[in-house]
Amino acid sequence: MFVLNQINKKNICIMGLMGSGKSIIGKDLSKYLKLKFYDVDREIERITNKSINEIFEEGGEQYFRKIEERICIELLAHNNCVISLGGGSISNGNIRRSIKQNSYSIYLQVKINNLVNRLKFSNKRPLLSKNLSKKEILENLFNSRRKFYEKADLIVNNDNDKLLVLEKIKLELNSYAK
Repeated sequence: MFVLNQINKKNICIMGLMGSGKSIIGKDLSKYLKLKFYDVDREIERITNKSINEIFEEGGEQYFRKIEERICIELLAHNNCVISLGGGSISNGNIRRSIKQNSYSIYLQVKINNLVNRLKFSNKRPLLSKNLSKKEILENLFNSRRKFYEKADLIVNNDNDKLLVLEKIKLELNSYAK
């Protein structure tokens, strides 16, 4: 069984665009590995006692990103846990450094058209509420973050069956077990 200290990492972080399945895969992976699970967006809501939408409405994206940075850095210092990052957190240099130092990172890669389908009824995504098409917004976000996502320790396609994704991740992690 995979043990984080075998690879000198404190935790596992899951990253990807909104709708890529970070929370679902992260939660299931944490159960399999018997590790604590943190969802950064849920932690932000819990700590601020506000929804992500409310935070954006009150102070805008920059205000949200400051809160996100503080909470991400704090969570990424934890040991023996799986952390589902917010989609945009990877754009922050301090968060990226903390990921590189502390985490085994997994990027859940999903085709833009699949993300559009997954998010078509979502009203909890403040970045999708602009006057552009969801596809255009997601393409722009992907293009600005791609270079960071592709530096992950493991890149897994999550277009189809989450069980296959989990099996692929488990196989990769177990390959480190001695």
